[in-house]
Amino acid sequence: MAFSKDLRRLKIRKRIRGTVSGTEQRPRLSVYRSNKEIYAQLVDDVTGKTITAASSRDKDIASAKGNKEEKANLVGKALAEKAKKSGVELVSFDRGGYLYHGRVKSLAEGAREAGLKF
Repeated sequence: MAFSKDLRRLKIRKRIRGTVSGTEQRPRLSVYRSNKEIYAQLVDDVTGKTITAASSRDKDIASAKGNKEEKANLVGKALAEKAKKSGVELVSFDRGGYLYHGRVKSLAEGAREAGLKF
């Protein structure tokens, strides 16, 4: 019997998390995508703390015009700027079981444009 979409994504997510983890020097850039919004955060898995986060619900991004993919790009740029203020330049990308396509890809490209290195 085939997995549902959610179970398939969770299975892929577990497999990714088995290999990708974040440290203080190289935190994990975790992505969560809902139907309307997109969220990203930098996580230090050693201490279990979130270093910084950004989402499409932030005031400056939510008020921006554009489609969901363009807003995801803005989220990536905002996260990269916050990360630079925290002294982070290198990250490990955790796509959260989503395909590297569309909004997830746009977020990653926005973060790269603003200076984060994957």
